[in-house]
Amino acid sequence: MSTTLILDSVKGKVVSFLWQHLLLLISLYLMTLGVVLCIKSDLGSSVISSLPLSFSLAGARHIVPQWSVGGYTIAMNFVLVFLQIAVLCRRFETVQLFQLLIGLVFGWLIDLNMYLTASLDCVSLASKIITQAAGCTIMGIGIAFEVKCGSVTMPGEGFPVALSRVTGQPFPKMKIYVDTSLVVLAVASCYLFFGRWEWNIIGPGTLFAMFYVGLVVKYVTAHIGWFDRVLLYRPGIRRYLYGLARYLYRHK
Repeated sequence: MSTTLILDSVKGKVVSFLWQHLLLLISLYLMTLGVVLCIKSDLGSSVISSLPLSFSLAGARHIVPQWSVGGYTIAMNFVLVFLQIAVLCRRFETVQLFQLLIGLVFGWLIDLNMYLTASLDCVSLASKIITQAAGCTIMGIGIAFEVKCGSVTMPGEGFPVALSRVTGQPFPKMKIYVDTSLVVLAVASCYLFFGRWEWNIIGPGTLFAMFYVGLVVKYVTAHIGWFDRVLLYRPGIRRYLYGLARYLYRHK
């Protein structure tokens, strides 16, 4: 194989990788926007953010380190990856360490969306319900596209996958166990930090999210076959630069 063909092949793989993960980044943004809207609804956060939210609110009261929701989400994701390593031992694939980066970006995007929605204040019950429903819908859409991107899984899914491999139990069953454990830990942290159940952390919105988000993912996944073509698309930066230069030249 000639050097030119090898370079073209490498370039194609690099472009494909970058394009896939650009789409993954967009998917993660949608997921985190949904997570933040659920938090803003004050009806109960999503499962993945319940424990980080509890610690973040405790941090605001100087009970634990004063980290943001995104910061504690990153810490939780790192713990989930290390638990995978502990469970799988030698069967843990090195490429799965990429979950650490995904978890880092996920937490950072949560903080970004918390900043962008800082002015959103749900006072009435109607606004809270609408915000919660919108958050769960957007989260479900983001998850559907994230799965379609076919990259490394999120730590929240990676740990149930590891448990499934070790126990032989189906993934959905392990996912329910892990999600339930996170909710139980969030409730326990409420009593530990605040001495009572905090409904804005674990509330009716949390139960709604556990049921509704899965339905959205199932529905959206069945209607985004076109996204496979988007994933296969290979953007050519030189073509766009040439087109831009020609446009600017014509409009001098």
